[in-house]
Amino acid sequence: MRLYSAPLLTATLAHLTIALPQVHVQNVVTGASSGCGKTQWPTDFTHYRLGLKSSGKDRSYSYHIPANYDKNKPYPVVVGFYGSSSIGLFFELDTKMSQTRYSADKIMVYPNGLDGSWAGPTYHTSSTVQEDIQFVADLIADVKASVCVDENKVFAAGMSNGGGFIGTLACDPLGSTLFKAYASHSGAFYSDVNGPDNNCNPSPDALPIPILEIHGGNDSTVHYEGGQGEGGPEPAISEWLEWWAERNSCEGKTEESLFDGEVQHLSWKCGDVEGGLQHYMVVSMGHCWADTEINLSQLSVLQGPTVVRASEIITKFFDGI
Repeated sequence: MRLYSAPLLTATLAHLTIALPQVHVQNVVTGASSGCGKTQWPTDFTHYRLGLKSSGKDRSYSYHIPANYDKNKPYPVVVGFYGSSSIGLFFELDTKMSQTRYSADKIMVYPNGLDGSWAGPTYHTSSTVQEDIQFVADLIADVKASVCVDENKVFAAGMSNGGGFIGTLACDPLGSTLFKAYASHSGAFYSDVNGPDNNCNPSPDALPIPILEIHGGNDSTVHYEGGQGEGGPEPAISEWLEWWAERNSCEGKTEESLFDGEVQHLSWKCGDVEGGLQHYMVVSMGHCWADTEINLSQLSVLQGPTVVRASEIITKFFDGI
């Protein structure tokens, strides 16, 4: 079963970005993108960008402008990658990451993969890994040219197939340079299964790469212990974490049990970054987005609310990097 088949989300995207006259101002803030000074309206709203050409293909994404948007203030950006058989809108609704409590001071971006998934698993044939990574690079450049972005604070998060793609990005010479930190939820790491040195070649300049992974101990789709998945073999999460600890030259691993043992938290210091590699295992959770409130992915696997909120954990992780 692929997570995030979304039969309720077949409606055509109804809202397109309203084109307004753009006024360019001199970019004087360090790390501010060329999109600073350009008006975005309405705010507290998700805009849609269609027809972005990348590797000769038409690609699309949506982006949410916070309610307090100031066109001259650079904002952090979080790019969210959904699971297979889905669209960016589902990830936005499921994670609630466009809500003010999580992104009052951030611009959220939701890319759309081709045919509803991201390259890496065998079931994805519409694009190659390099084409999808290039799309992400093109998307980031497009966002920076359109809105006021803090170029030093661009982050990536993903779920399931999208969570696996987070690992693909971090292991790529180009992909590893696109984001300051990476967060994967229930990651299906099809492209990273052969140990710390195989199929993983991040840019040396990017290391150590801050990474967070959240996973359900009762995940029956992307098994915590690894094994054969729908799109190929997957590593055990414990092994995948140790590989990244080695890649990042992490040390000082700590373990803590939270919520009466329901959540196991692991943390490493990587270089000068305390908690540069972190992991939360929610023991009884299945293949869904962790949230104390019911969400769409929980309903899809008949799972109730959890004791932690992944969106809160991810937001705090990014804010601390």
